[in-house]
Amino acid sequence: MSAPAIVCLTAEHGDVMTSQFDRYGREYSVLVVSSAVAARACIEDLRARDVPIVLLVADTTVGMETFKGLLTDFRSLVPTARRIAVTPWTDFREHATHLRRKVAMGYFDAHLLMPRGTRDEEFHSVIVDLLNDWAATVGTSQVETVQVIAPTGHPGAWRLRDYLHRTGIPHGLHAPDSEIGRRILEDHEGKEARWPLVAVAGAPAEHCPEVRDLARRLHGRPDTTTLGEVSEVLDVVVIGAGPAGLAACVYASSEGLSTVALEAEAVGGQAGTSSMIRNYLGFPHGISGMRLAFRARSQATRFGTRFFTGWEVTGLVPGREGQPHRVLTDAGTLHARAVIIASGISYRRLGVERIEELVGRGVNYGAAMSQAREVAGGDVVVVGGGNSAGQAAVHLARFARSVTIVIRRPSLRETMSAYLITEVEANPRITVRSGTRVSDGGAAEGQLAWLELTDVRTEHRERVAAQGLFLLLGADPHCEWLPEEVCRDDRGFVLTGRDVPSAFWSNGLPPAELATAVPGIFCAGDVRSGSMKRVASATGEGAGVVSLVHDWIGRLQNRGPADG
Repeated sequence: MSAPAIVCLTAEHGDVMTSQFDRYGREYSVLVVSSAVAARACIEDLRARDVPIVLLVADTTVGMETFKGLLTDFRSLVPTARRIAVTPWTDFREHATHLRRKVAMGYFDAHLLMPRGTRDEEFHSVIVDLLNDWAATVGTSQVETVQVIAPTGHPGAWRLRDYLHRTGIPHGLHAPDSEIGRRILEDHEGKEARWPLVAVAGAPAEHCPEVRDLARRLHGRPDTTTLGEVSEVLDVVVIGAGPAGLAACVYASSEGLSTVALEAEAVGGQAGTSSMIRNYLGFPHGISGMRLAFRARSQATRFGTRFFTGWEVTGLVPGREGQPHRVLTDAGTLHARAVIIASGISYRRLGVERIEELVGRGVNYGAAMSQAREVAGGDVVVVGGGNSAGQAAVHLARFARSVTIVIRRPSLRETMSAYLITEVEANPRITVRSGTRVSDGGAAEGQLAWLELTDVRTEHRERVAAQGLFLLLGADPHCEWLPEEVCRDDRGFVLTGRDVPSAFWSNGLPPAELATAVPGIFCAGDVRSGSMKRVASATGEGAGVVSLVHDWIGRLQNRGPADG
């Protein structure tokens, strides 16, 4: 198979483009052309030969009108390719004025200065990030640390693949009758093959029916031996490793607190499924939720946080009179002076029986990142009006023929960030159907084939073709394991600060803003009642709650040891 291609268009700076992109020549086919006509011909030739096009780089000195026409052409010709505008310093201010709106609308991914030196690493850091993003979402794994074997359309296999994608682990999904599938089954001879089978790094395959089974296979099964590593009284246990939990881990461990994080499934939480977060401080060109979670975990680990993935918390017993809190897991008990609840939320179920039966066969809760390639050329429906739904729609539009966002509300403006609305409205493949719900669906040959859409005002019903349904519906906290002492609202979200009932206040004063009704137990992120349900705010809460943990531990130390 031919190497993936990088196509560079420049009328005046061919020598600069050639020298700058020469460093990628071992892994990519780099093609430099000098006119819009040549660029289109090059793209058509590559497509005809089924050569993947990773990156389209256009020099704005080809002329602004020509360039604006190319933006539309590039997006329609190769929607999965990443697109970059490059401008010499002498023209940058003028051209940036013309192109700023085009960046916001998603016509291209970045507007960069033309490199002026031999090693412009700031320029290449953006290039590498975009190449990584393409490889993670469009390209196929060159190596497979994990191999999942299951019949096509098996509902359990997609859950495992989604988890592996969210954690950034190289993997492959193979049918039992494929070459790799047959080889793994031969090694499995004499054992009953129950799907999905999972082989990790060449080890014998095992049956992993659920994500938690796979997480434990990869990261170690919780048992009494593992618990021995954390038998001491910890300063803090963080329950959940989404943005809030990860931030709490970074700041707690960097301040010298002994910290353990428990995560039932994938580090990164719901945010880890986001294809591209563009409004997170410090990442002007955006960052995927998976990559953000990976970096945060690495940062926390560097400071000493211990992560245990596949550990489901089953209960929390508050300590009395300065004694440690007890965090109950399916492998045993951890003791901690402070506990931070950052368990996040999960997508609400649609509740339509015939659609629920098709989960894993075209119907997905979240999973837009890992399943996008499966709907290439098809018609897709995204249900939900939040940022996660908008990010999913934009990502899916790189692959699907059409993407329809279905919401009950009159518009997206009440629930979605303005930058995403701009990008959604500018994408010709995306339409929004407001005042609408999904009321039914059906399959053909075992896969989703159609959906019934109902107008919530008139009850008018319409059947539409659909090869994919992605459900990103609101949020449920799922923290029934919490004791009654940790007060929750009528939807199950944890109450903190002034929202805690006054009967639990001390000396007429409410708990601190991120403190629960139980001293030493804190809450941050989406699971907290009244939180913003945004990645940045969750991260801020996770960082901010650590100062309260410090104060609490200091008070415990002043009145004597808490581990006796």
